[in-house]
Amino acid sequence: MIYHLSLHTVGLIAGGLLVALSFLGLVLPTRNFLPRFPRSRTAGAALLTIDLVWSFWLLATMEMGEFSNFRRPLLIALPIGYFLVLAFVDEFLAVRALGILCLLAADPLLEAAFLRSESTRLLVTVLAYLMIVTGLLWVTMPYLLRDQINWSTKHSGIWRVVAGAALVFGLAIVACAVVAY
Repeated sequence: MIYHLSLHTVGLIAGGLLVALSFLGLVLPTRNFLPRFPRSRTAGAALLTIDLVWSFWLLATMEMGEFSNFRRPLLIALPIGYFLVLAFVDEFLAVRALGILCLLAADPLLEAAFLRSESTRLLVTVLAYLMIVTGLLWVTMPYLLRDQINWSTKHSGIWRVVAGAALVFGLAIVACAVVAY
């Protein structure tokens, strides 16, 4: 175990973030500035920095077994790769960095739900696997997020349904974290 977080804590954090983001999506005029996100250099650099810090911490602290000889070269290569990506990746940097963040964030969710007997743990597991699939898609095909944003912000009704579904899912995770975990 790397994170040592309980399912209760993970449920509150993940559900709370999902509720907050979807509530902000319903209340604020995010439909106006969200289409600019995929090509935002500032958002990409900020998200990639978060990815670097999280990856560096994981690499420095995790048990690598027979691959522990690779720790030092990887710890050196990680910041070099970070600066090379910032210098040479201009297209959809924010989307790719968000995809990497989704992949990193899925691990604590799955780790907390591992070997738990409650059937409601599947809400956290489903969220984690949704994050893994979307993270992989956004890293490999970043134009998909642009298309998803354009589709969901085309009409206010579609936007309300998408944000409302995320709000309900987040509230279900928070309720399960309070009651069942």
